[in-house]
Amino acid sequence: MDMLNAFTVDVEDYYQVSAFERDIPRDQWNRRDGRVVDNTHRILDLLQRHDVRGTFFVLGWVAQQHPQLVRDIHSRGHEIGSHSYGHRLIYDQSPDEFRDDLRRSRDVLEDAIGQAVTAYRAPSFSITKRSLWALEILVEEGFRVDSSVFPTYHDRYGIPDAEPRIHQIDTAAGPLWEFPPSVVRFPRVNLPVSGGGYFRLYPLPWTVYCLGRINRRLQQPFMFYVHPWEIDPGQPRLRAGSRVSRFRHYVNLSRTASKLERLLQTFRFGRLCEAIRQGCGRGEVYCIDADSDRD
Repeated sequence: MDMLNAFTVDVEDYYQVSAFERDIPRDQWNRRDGRVVDNTHRILDLLQRHDVRGTFFVLGWVAQQHPQLVRDIHSRGHEIGSHSYGHRLIYDQSPDEFRDDLRRSRDVLEDAIGQAVTAYRAPSFSITKRSLWALEILVEEGFRVDSSVFPTYHDRYGIPDAEPRIHQIDTAAGPLWEFPPSVVRFPRVNLPVSGGGYFRLYPLPWTVYCLGRINRRLQQPFMFYVHPWEIDPGQPRLRAGSRVSRFRHYVNLSRTASKLERLLQTFRFGRLCEAIRQGCGRGEVYCIDADSDRD
């Protein structure tokens, strides 16, 4: 099937990942050698070569430090979403703390592009059974689409029995579209195939097979995600986190860019909202165009 799939980017720097946060406090972020601007522009150039527009979930802290980067992403026709402000795990926050962080991120992003931001992805997919309360707050704050509930098992995130397809969640504040990171069932386990470390770890033919299976068998678009630091094999090697965390972070960084080229040649990609609209056949799912006025 010539299906449009969602290409998404979580815009954060290499030292801001959740696995390193105990060793790299947020008040030290400004002291680090920032590489997010150059790496994000590399992804933008890659997508431009393949005529792809995607969704960029931008960390509010990054947007505040580099507002021109957000404008550059937006000017190329990509959708801007929130990736929180300070990259704090949702289940480590109170509802009030989460709301404050969400508002701070949204306001910084909207100030940069002059347009409403209505899509959200939690840091490290940290909307789990412990933090489902966050979905209602998202709706209350004007968000329409979430991509945070990973239907798999992981030591930091995931709800293994969550709905893997695109679906609407009814909250007390109203409906919210959920586009989960993509998984394939083999045979009783949901195998993550949607990007990130899984993309770097798996052989490319296996990833292509699994993603194609979602299009063919389920007749659904898949969601793919990547981080700018994943195409940067020259990034500093940090003595942070556990050995497992460092392996997850650094494995096969040198291969990511070439694998992305192949992936973009194999599948059709677009923005998150476009993939939802196609996958559900629902007219009320719409994109906010890059040249539209702020709501």
